[in-house]
Amino acid sequence: MNKTRIEAFSDGVLAIIITIMVLEIKAPEEDSFESLKHLIPVFLSYVLSFIYVGIYWNNHHHMFQVVKKVNGSILWGNLFLLFWLSLIPFATSWIGEHHFAATPMSIYGFVLLMCAIAYNLLQNKIIKLEGKDSILHRAVEKDLKGKISALAYLLAIPLAFVSPWISGLLYIAVAMLWIVPDSRIEKQLN
Repeated sequence: MNKTRIEAFSDGVLAIIITIMVLEIKAPEEDSFESLKHLIPVFLSYVLSFIYVGIYWNNHHHMFQVVKKVNGSILWGNLFLLFWLSLIPFATSWIGEHHFAATPMSIYGFVLLMCAIAYNLLQNKIIKLEGKDSILHRAVEKDLKGKISALAYLLAIPLAFVSPWISGLLYIAVAMLWIVPDSRIEKQLN
């Protein structure tokens, strides 16, 4: 099976996710700078989620750059990833509208954790099809960044009830960890 359809479909879904997130930002009724103040948490949550979606798009692109073929299992794995990514707009809206309150922050972390798990499952399905000698396997076999990210999400979910700001800092730290495009695959290609 050719990989181009899965890439095109994924690109389209990610574009829609970003569109939904930005449409959640409602313009204020008033026409003053003061009226924008209540939108600061909404905008900040949008920025963080936009970065996360961008990170997933970037890494998905890099991963599929080395994929030679796909099968039904990979198609379903990709859909599982897209399902969890499609919940980012909901979680983003909730944390923004409720000014980073504990429950929305923990749910945001849960969605991010599930996105990470889904991405890892997809990666493993590709490796299973392409084998242990594949470029992808060689690139990701020591996935320290992935393990750190999952641990940070696991800590951030309950810590949201201690301090939502600690959770927020952990989410930002993970985003900063991944914001520089993952070069492991490019290194294997070179």
